[in-house]
Amino acid sequence: MSDEPILLVETHGHVERWTLNRPHALNAFNKPLLLAINAELDALPTRTDVRAVIVCGAGGRALSAGADLKERKTMPPEEVPAFVSLIGGTFDRVARAEIPFIAAVDGFAFGGGMELALACDIRVFGANAKVGLTETRLAIIPGAGGTQRLPRLVGVGRAKELILSGRRIGAEEAHRIGLAEFLTDAGNAVAKAHEVADEIGKCGPVAVKAAKAAIDGGWDLPMDEALVHERACYDRTLPTQDRLEALAAFAEKRPPRFEGR
Repeated sequence: MSDEPILLVETHGHVERWTLNRPHALNAFNKPLLLAINAELDALPTRTDVRAVIVCGAGGRALSAGADLKERKTMPPEEVPAFVSLIGGTFDRVARAEIPFIAAVDGFAFGGGMELALACDIRVFGANAKVGLTETRLAIIPGAGGTQRLPRLVGVGRAKELILSGRRIGAEEAHRIGLAEFLTDAGNAVAKAHEVADEIGKCGPVAVKAAKAAIDGGWDLPMDEALVHERACYDRTLPTQDRLEALAAFAEKRPPRFEGR
């Protein structure tokens, strides 16, 4: 048994990288791993220095193969609904986090693994990525947001085809249909994710949070209501020190030094 933590957390400047660390099980989600992710989500609001989080999988073979079916097989039937709720609730917390989450996918992301990627704001796939919501092949359905988040990314018809068939697709198709925002060389997903996160980290932290809130809260509203929501999010940036710093930096022809205030 390894003494390494089940979730590796590393800080790189303003970026935190969370590595699912069960490579022997293709980083499948068991209860301890989900609880570890929730503990980090609990701490995240206090980490004012963190401006983006990258989620990846240890071992290079998978982000995650989904729920740990060996654990599920030994779980009393009355405990299964609570476990499913734990998975879905965890991913929903990722989706609702104030700061952006970026999924770096090399290798497999099936079932819950793909649902975690869907809960992230941006997805980076290595050329060796293979993903799918495969639950119908196990006589269940995606229960951690997959049936709702996938259609919003790729459209209802394409999502139905993928979910109803449980079909697995490669990185190129995923990128072509809009499931992955970035496609990079095999084994390079984490490095590319850091490039994306570093660009976000150069921007005003309050503004990034407000922009994410504007998009997430307004995209399915009628346009007039969405514009009101956008303005409310914009107004959050007006009294900030960061906005004044951006103006000063522009005038002085230097990079801004944002502090998230």
